[in-house]
Amino acid sequence: MTEHPDQVSEKSAETLESLLAHHVAGGLPMPVDLLVRSHLEIRADSRLMVDRLESLAGNALEAIEPAQLAHRDTMLERITGGSFHSAAPGATAQDRTCAIMPRALRDFTGYTAEDIPWRTKLPGFRDCRLGEIEGCEAELLWIRAGRAMPSHTHGGTELTLVLEGGFSDGDGHYIRGDICAADESVDHRPVADEDGPCICLAVTTAPLKLTGSMRQLFSDIFGR
Repeated sequence: MTEHPDQVSEKSAETLESLLAHHVAGGLPMPVDLLVRSHLEIRADSRLMVDRLESLAGNALEAIEPAQLAHRDTMLERITGGSFHSAAPGATAQDRTCAIMPRALRDFTGYTAEDIPWRTKLPGFRDCRLGEIEGCEAELLWIRAGRAMPSHTHGGTELTLVLEGGFSDGDGHYIRGDICAADESVDHRPVADEDGPCICLAVTTAPLKLTGSMRQLFSDIFGR
């Protein structure tokens, strides 16, 4: 039996660093930023990295000569009236996290883990579409323990945050809080861990492209 990798792929690790930097700079599409915010509620090591990046950004801003803000009132309204907010000062990691659904994701969807309106797409595989926003498709995924998803590659970028359980895809192993990053250079076949179902938040910029033999595809579509 082939052993699974014990950590995320190198590509996913590098992508996470870029995501955190763009999150601090405020340059991510809303669904991707939601995924990153949810990741940060789970992973203390990433929160520490963000704190350091924000500190560096703050030091850089202090070195810039202040300028008069244009449309000050409009900017303040947009900042204070947004749907997403960082955790309040002094909040603990437990305050920021709800069992499976991080607070940012729970606030956005209105769902707890118990009332997600799953729909069955394949045997052992369910999803809950959250919509297409800013060119990104966001959805929640539920995969039965041990179930393999059909082999596929990507027409764009796919980011998958594990909320419960875990999965392996040949290049890495992902558990709660990990982000798997894939694009057109990645052809993988994710398999949920055997110890329980895997629940994820996935954000994609283009439809997946099925690959592999017809025999394997048939087997993966109908599950075991």
